[in-house]
Amino acid sequence: MPRKGSSLWLPVLLLAGLAGCGGSSSSSPGTSTPAASGHLAYVSVPADNTLYGFRIDGSGNFTTVVGSPFPAGNSPGAMLVHPSNQFLYVVNRTENTVSLFKIDQTVGSVTEVMPRAASGVTPIALTMTSGGNLLFVLNQISSSISVYSVNSGTGVLTPVSGSPFPTAPNPVGFAITPSGKFLYVVNSNLAAVFSYTVSGSGVLQPDGAPIPVGTGPFAIAVDPAEKFVYVANSSADTLSILSIDPSTGGLTEVNESPFTTGTSPISIAVSPSGPYIYVANQGTSNISAFSIDSDTGLPTELTGSPFPSTDPGLLVSDPNGAFMYVISARSIFVTEFAVAASSGIITGGPVSPSTITPPVAIAVGR
Repeated sequence: MPRKGSSLWLPVLLLAGLAGCGGSSSSSPGTSTPAASGHLAYVSVPADNTLYGFRIDGSGNFTTVVGSPFPAGNSPGAMLVHPSNQFLYVVNRTENTVSLFKIDQTVGSVTEVMPRAASGVTPIALTMTSGGNLLFVLNQISSSISVYSVNSGTGVLTPVSGSPFPTAPNPVGFAITPSGKFLYVVNSNLAAVFSYTVSGSGVLQPDGAPIPVGTGPFAIAVDPAEKFVYVANSSADTLSILSIDPSTGGLTEVNESPFTTGTSPISIAVSPSGPYIYVANQGTSNISAFSIDSDTGLPTELTGSPFPSTDPGLLVSDPNGAFMYVISARSIFVTEFAVAASSGIITGGPVSPSTITPPVAIAVGR
């Protein structure tokens, strides 16, 4: 399919997240209190090497946590919150390290725990097993995956035996299955997805030949039921859907795949319950939304899709799927969308308090 739009921005953007939704009124900066409900979110701002923290209440309104912004490493990028909600991990892209921050559960402020863990060259993405015992870091320039065991009490990272593990040159994104058995890496230059089996200790083993997808694949996600892998092909303006062999983790493209999206799809979010998938189309400034047949993997575009969103670059859901957060490289805010649980339809709503310059990644706690 011919390319219809402009060039991509954020070439090493975090490719993470599930899908969610958002409210309908804007909020202003404030200070969170110990009684505040909801969950915490953090965004990384590499231009000034900081992290911003926000508390988001049950209605989707943002307040700034005490002490925000927080100092980080050089060019902080991809980040994630540990399932325990006690720790935040952030890659430092020009420093080739991973930072560990301890989260204050009362106010949401973070404190870095030194020293930083060494990674490969240019770490760009993070993922973790659902139990939080293993952390994976994708290193773009050194073409490798660093794997760490996670101390459940302190959050401290220890490289597993054999780490880092090699990948094909210039990987751009990866995703792990909910069971933690299989990991998939997307390579844009080769237009292919590579499969790995994951041992209980975190050792990665390549598994079979790479699976071709559309041109310029840039984002990858796995559905919660561990049945399908989704790949956004940014140069082809399509979405590839691959079925997962539950025994081997092997991939097979579903019938009729790939499917048309908007121009330059750059990020994917899957709803925590599984039936909906959202694709950020940078070139057409909108978000395509589909329901997914749980048996065949075939998508059906939702009523009203695509939904307008200015220059969307990264989609991330809160763990409950109630809200979806959208980052744009041209905005100093995070935009929130509400998702209708019964239909998957999304509605734009509040924006976060401003950062100094555009953030590049967001991590949302429970």
